Amino acid sequence: MSDLLRIGELAAQAGVSNRTVDYYTQLGLLQTAERTGGGFRLYDPSAVDTIATIKQLEEHGLSLQTIANALNGAGDTDLAAKLDSLTAGLQALQEAAADAPQAQALLTLLSGRAHALIDLALTIVDSPLI
Repeated sequence: MSDLLRIGELAAQAGVSNRTVDYYTQLGLLQTAERTGGGFRLYDPSAVDTIATIKQLEEHGLSLQTIANALNGAGDTDLAAKLDSLTAGLQALQEAAADAPQAQALLTLLSGRAHALIDLALTIVDSPLI
């Protein structure tokens, strides 16, 4: 039990408030490893990385509910189909923007964002969080 973290320790290491840890736990984003005799929740040290991932996903525009669904295996989990759909959408945009320089600049921005999200999704799929 010595390597498990109390809520305040986890919050401090993750750079969030105790309330945030409590809220993430209520949403199912974090799981308690066990409880002390006094009823205090204890978390595995890997929860620090989980919080970092949650914060990164939020920065990319995902809602906490979407993140909770993904971490808990709810909803559509066919990542390959979603990536294929994204690729097809990007190809359609490239074709539409072929003759418009302003559209090409927008496409470049969208493509960069899409690739960043794909990289993040693949990192999550390969992580021990799911």
